[in-house]
Amino acid sequence: MRIDKYLKVSRIIKRRTVANEVCDAGKVSVNGKVVRASYDVKVDDVIEITFDTRSIKVKVVSVAETVRKEDASSMYTSV
Repeated sequence: MRIDKYLKVSRIIKRRTVANEVCDAGKVSVNGKVVRASYDVKVDDVIEITFDTRSIKVKVVSVAETVRKEDASSMYTSV
């Protein structure tokens, strides 16, 4: 699954277009390497998203095409 779609499905970022823009701006890195929106997410990847004043770092636990809103947070753990 593409990283922009993963960020949307896991509800880390609310909209896929926003996730795509964040990736294009170079603010998303996986395992310490800046990636584009087309990066293929795998289990055990560590994703770091840098915003203006803070950053979010999560580890991928599962990858699913669709998930219920209540179960979205089970797709990752905070690092």
